[in-house]
Amino acid sequence: MDRAEKKAAITALNGVFKASNVVVVAHYSGLTVVQMQALRKQMRAAGASVKVAKNRLARIALEGTDVASIGPLLKGPTLIATSSDPVAAPKVAIDFAKGHEKFVILGGAMGKTALDQNGVKALASLPSLDELRAKLVGLLVAPATKIAQLATAPAGKVARVVQAYASKGEAA
Repeated sequence: MDRAEKKAAITALNGVFKASNVVVVAHYSGLTVVQMQALRKQMRAAGASVKVAKNRLARIALEGTDVASIGPLLKGPTLIATSSDPVAAPKVAIDFAKGHEKFVILGGAMGKTALDQNGVKALASLPSLDELRAKLVGLLVAPATKIAQLATAPAGKVARVVQAYASKGEAA
């Protein structure tokens, strides 16, 4: 790489770090090309992305960003997974690590908060934004459903009482 390419890579990485809410750092040594493609595909489907960059360039790109705390993790063959959804990248990374022992999660950062392996696992166990939105909508719709049930319940009770008297009168 010449200087211009390095500068462009640093600028691009800096933009990615500034735009991301969460960053996960992992070692990928020993993964095949097919496995890496599968990881990239899973990340893309979840709304996250994976980058493999030179550690020195990544450390330079981290300067002035909220996720600068991941600098010490950038040693050896590392990849960087980023997403704007705080749960997407950790969730895919943890799922992928379960099936591939050569994929080792080192840690990450969420905003200015540094995360270790357990922190990334904790983030991965949280529901995604879409799941939270679905739960909120369910909670908002539930009272309206109950009100509708309560409004129709008295009429149903009256109809059953009338039916009971009618059947009692026929029996007599």
